[in-house]
Order: sequence, then C-alpha cells, then structure tokens
Amino acid sequence: MIPSKDPSTAVPAAQTVAELLTSQIIDQLDLGAQLPSEAELATRFEVSRVTVREALKLLAGQGLVSLSRGRRATITQPDGAMFGAFLRSLIHSDPRAVFDLSQVRRSLEVQAVTLACRNASRSGLDGMEAALAAMRETARAMPEDRADDERGRAFDRADVKFHQAIALAGGNRVLVFLFEVMESALLEGFERSRRGHVRSREMLLAACDDHGVVLDHVRTRDERAAADAVLALIARSEANLRAAVGVT
Repeated sequence: MIPSKDPSTAVPAAQTVAELLTSQIIDQLDLGAQLPSEAELATRFEVSRVTVREALKLLAGQGLVSLSRGRRATITQPDGAMFGAFLRSLIHSDPRAVFDLSQVRRSLEVQAVTLACRNASRSGLDGMEAALAAMRETARAMPEDRADDERGRAFDRADVKFHQAIALAGGNRVLVFLFEVMESALLEGFERSRRGHVRSREMLLAACDDHGVVLDHVRTRDERAAADAVLALIARSEANLRAAVGVT
C-alpha cells in the first residue's frame, strides 16, 4: 500500500505511483494503449483517486501519456519537448553551455552521417536535398548589401532540418529523436553565433556549398569523407560561437 491519506505525503505517493506506472508503460504497454481507469489504478495501488490523478499529470508532463476529459490516459510517443526546453534554457542562461552541446553534437553528427552513408534510400536523399534547397533559397533571398535577421533565422531552421534529414536517412530512431530534442537548443546557439559576425548572402551560399559536400559524400557512400565534412561544419560553427561570446 502507498500511503496517501496524510496531505503531507500526497505528492510523494503520486510520484511513487507515477514511477510504477512508468515501469509498466516501458515494460508492457505499446503506443496508443490506454491505462486502466483512475478507479482501477486507485484500487491496484491502494491510494486515492486524487493521488492517481496527480500521478497521471506527472506522466503527462513527461510526455508519456495524453489526458483528456472523460477518457482514460493514453500512452504517447515522448517528443522531447521538456528536455529540449531545458537545453535551450541552459544555453540562454549560460552561453558557454553551447560548447557542451557542441561536443555532444560532434559524436551524434558523425554517427548520423555514417549511418546515412550506409542506409540512405532515395527518399532519404530527397529529404536532405529538400532541406539544402530550402537553405539555398533563403540564402539567395538575403540582401546583398546587408544582413537580414529574419532570413538568417529561416536559414538556420533549414540548416537544422538538413541535419535532422541526415539522421532520418540513417534510419536510427533514437538518433532522430535526439536531433529533434536538440532543435531548439541548436537554434539558440545559431542565434548567438550570428552575433559574432554579419552573415552576407555570399557567406550563406558558401555554407550551402559546404553542406552540399556532405550530401555528395552521402550519395557516394563515403563514410570517412562525410564524417570529416560534417565535423568541418561544426568546427566553423564553434569558431563563430567563440567570436560571439568572446572565448578563445
């Protein structure tokens, strides 16, 4: 029995129920499956329905279940929004944290592009090509005589989509999830990188060419060259970040 009658223990009891339910979800239940009713769960764990309700709210906050009035909780695919928000908040409060993310990104990017070289289908290559085309289109729309922050942000979004497309082409679902989680943090890092220099149309088009090199190596299945090319992209991004935050 999980104690829950004393108000001072209500939150710990809800946390305990949430942990037990999490284990059940991971070990036994599939996406889209419904949990038992609040009444059934309360009986199973010998707690009040209020405690069960709080436990379900905790799971919903973690993205494990969806809740709707009058329906049982349903198992959902976590979208990583909470962890992504944490990463973005960390970078926003401590600009140097973006270098920690960059270190992690190096390993993930190399693994992703290596798998893409091995596994990319025609549709996977199409996804990379579409993201690169969006980058080029945005770059060409940049005024020649000045930077445009809005177009710069659009370019960065297309840039992130390119790297997500690499992960998708590789076929590893965990990597795809991690790239989705990193999206908002990477955009925050790109935002800070822009402060280190003014990006012209010429610079953005050159960046497109560099990304095109990565795509070419994936097409030819050259794992080593693709890894070197993607690491070169990250190195240039880090250099811009160092200029932006004044780190040598």
